[in-house]
Amino acid sequence: MGSTGNTDKAKRKNKKNGEASSSSTPSMPTRVWQPGVDKLEEGEELQCDPSAYNSLYGFHVGWPCLSFDILGDKLGLNRTEFPHTLYMVAGTQAEKAPWNSIGLFKISNVSGKRRDVVPKPLVNGDDGMVDEDDEDEDSDSDEESEDGASSVPNIQVRRVAHHGCVNRIRAMPQNPHICVSWADSAHVQVWDMSSHLNALAESETEGKDGTSPILNQAPLVNFSGHKDEGYAIDWSPATAGRLLSGDCMSMIHLWEPASGSWTVDPIPFSGHTASVEDLQWSPGEANVFASCSVDGTVALWDVRGGKTPALSFKAHNADVNVISWNRLASCMLASGSDDGTFTIHDLRAISDVNKAKVAHFEYHKQPITSIEWSPHESSTLAVSSGDNQLTIWDLSLEKDEEEEAEFKAQTKEQVNTPQDLPPQLLFVHQGQKDLKELHWHNQIPGMIVSTAADGFNILMPYNIQNTLPDLAA
Repeated sequence: MGSTGNTDKAKRKNKKNGEASSSSTPSMPTRVWQPGVDKLEEGEELQCDPSAYNSLYGFHVGWPCLSFDILGDKLGLNRTEFPHTLYMVAGTQAEKAPWNSIGLFKISNVSGKRRDVVPKPLVNGDDGMVDEDDEDEDSDSDEESEDGASSVPNIQVRRVAHHGCVNRIRAMPQNPHICVSWADSAHVQVWDMSSHLNALAESETEGKDGTSPILNQAPLVNFSGHKDEGYAIDWSPATAGRLLSGDCMSMIHLWEPASGSWTVDPIPFSGHTASVEDLQWSPGEANVFASCSVDGTVALWDVRGGKTPALSFKAHNADVNVISWNRLASCMLASGSDDGTFTIHDLRAISDVNKAKVAHFEYHKQPITSIEWSPHESSTLAVSSGDNQLTIWDLSLEKDEEEEAEFKAQTKEQVNTPQDLPPQLLFVHQGQKDLKELHWHNQIPGMIVSTAADGFNILMPYNIQNTLPDLAA
């Protein structure tokens, strides 16, 4: 539904009265806020519209964690019932190198409610409008469960000392207790976090509210063969333990699992002329991977075919910061650039770069910092940017004026949606500063976690979750 793009809304604030109430202040029309286009007038402030989310929660624990990963768990696939529990691993960006750590998070009691995209049919002449008292009751129900217990999520953390800032961290999909970290000291380290995850799983109080001490633990592997620090790293989805790491000197090393440890090929893959920013293994071919670089290119490699790219093409006119290979449609690769644009490439037509570029968006105003395809819907992806926006897109959508008119009639929509928004834009999430990374939860359809300089957000936009295919069928 292309007409359901939701954003924060700008509402006029009564400056004379510190507490504006609906009974004393005339209601002002609500409008959609466009970052980089609209400006706040004196007396206006941005307010989040909670009805746009099935669930929304923000938190921070200590130093900013500008890279993280969601861990696979044994709590069930395609979970749809609240409350939810999730596990994460994250690395800090502390002021001093010795103060850094890797955090293992257990976040439980994530509550919410599924909201209707279109209101229920009118009954007994009801006008279909939501009463403010009803809204208050809804919001109260979000804060308190039926038995009166608080529905604020329970956060538990176990920390492991890590010397230096963590540029990027990833968990092995086949064995989530095995994690790899890229340090700003140019070291790549592999860790076994099983004891910490077990402690969190077996207790509701272990490390509660971030009170646990930082524990010392030696990594399984500490590779110092890179000539500079880096950010690019990816575990193979096809071969457990297979790993790639790329650095700011344009070199990429292949790691192979070997009897409980790893063997790192000392001869790197070489082909880029500037920093390698991101790496993605192919979801369909075990020996193929993609890389992107500050040199503006995306390269495709086959580990069986030597140390140079099988193919390289100009993807953007600026640095290519991030890439994501579609796990449900393996011919599609998304790339995000420093100039704020992101592009969808059809690898079946890659011999002609112009034909391969099936979609190109210039919506964001600052560098793209993260991009990831949905694990549950092949045409949907999420993007974060330095303009403090997290956006969700459905590439299958086209503008349908009749459908929009019908939707507005059903919802009695008062929001004056800007006409120049791309029809593929489903949702805009704001409120975080300096967004760095986002991930979909593979086992909780519609859930996204994002991290920024001011902490984490867990969000489940109502028009994403409610329109997903029935995964249980």
